[in-house]
Amino acid sequence: MTQDITPITMPKFGLAMTEGKIAGWMVSPDADIKTGDELVDIETSKITNTFESPVTGRLRRQVASNGEMLPVGALIGVVADAAVTDADIDAFITRFQADFAASSTDQGADAKTDEPTTLTVGGHTLRVHDRGEGDEIPLLLIHGFGGDLKNWMLNQAALAQGRRVIAFDLPGHGGSSKDVGPGTLAFFAEVTVQLLAELGLTRVHVMGHSLGGGIALTLAHVAPQSVASLTLIAPAGLGPQINMDFITGFIEADRVRTLQDVLKYLVHDKTLIGRRMADDVLRYKRLDGAEAALRKVSAACFPNGRQGDDLRPVLEATRIPVTLVWGQEDEILPVAQSEGLPAGIVCHILPDIGHMPQLEAADTLNGLVTTCMKDASLEKTAS
Repeated sequence: MTQDITPITMPKFGLAMTEGKIAGWMVSPDADIKTGDELVDIETSKITNTFESPVTGRLRRQVASNGEMLPVGALIGVVADAAVTDADIDAFITRFQADFAASSTDQGADAKTDEPTTLTVGGHTLRVHDRGEGDEIPLLLIHGFGGDLKNWMLNQAALAQGRRVIAFDLPGHGGSSKDVGPGTLAFFAEVTVQLLAELGLTRVHVMGHSLGGGIALTLAHVAPQSVASLTLIAPAGLGPQINMDFITGFIEADRVRTLQDVLKYLVHDKTLIGRRMADDVLRYKRLDGAEAALRKVSAACFPNGRQGDDLRPVLEATRIPVTLVWGQEDEILPVAQSEGLPAGIVCHILPDIGHMPQLEAADTLNGLVTTCMKDASLEKTAS
């Protein structure tokens, strides 16, 4: 009867995900489900996602309980026809879990891991995740204030088809060294130039988010020959307003619950912010030098609670193809800052999305940046 039994396993939502916690089943045992039905909420270190059923049938068994942490690929539920006996299901679960355990052991230390590495760049140690290969122009991903390369966990692998996609932790962030120099956009852009040289890359597409969008624009200004296209997600530098309750709260919060409330500014759907995300950020903030680095960046980039850099002239003057993406419900940088830009800039305003489209609308964003890169290549060929 095993052909009538379908396993439901812990999904892999992004490149960095190795395990997930069952945050809450949304379907009771013995309920009939259809493909696409919301099945269970799963919490990772960065976000809580709703896992939709990959099959149609009857959920006969919830193998994993609420609150249980399991590796990717582990059995969390069983779908089977009503005619399948409980004994058959028990036997199926036993075999599956034995095979899964054996497979995990066999991989052991010989399994190739796809993990970030560290590079020394201009006196800084940077954590870098270089994924994919191919003849297409590589894509560089630049995260925002307080973020790290895991902010791209739903994007990097999907975009690494026929090209290298490089994500890295800015100085002062994630696993990189904590010296941020003067903490300015120009400083971060210079470090990015040095990283490209270290990687042997003369020309890249660039996607930057928030502060990273401001860095990407600054990079396009100081090294335009290095930038094939720009995809800017709610970029800094297009207006003076910024939600300093988020910036200050992010720096000051020293408890999980307080930080979790601050992180909710990032998204429109507040249920996406789980405790594990706050735990992960707190661990980073407790690293020696991390909080001081954030304070210096805040003082340099947001003096007196306003954005200190006006990059509109850069955006208006550039000849580099630009796609701008903004969530309509952004609570950190107002979507109104996307207005009044040159007609040649492709602008996408996403409804019911907050400050992080790369998490809330990953598939949409992946499609937009792919189109931007393709159009830039066609434009280059035509010229």
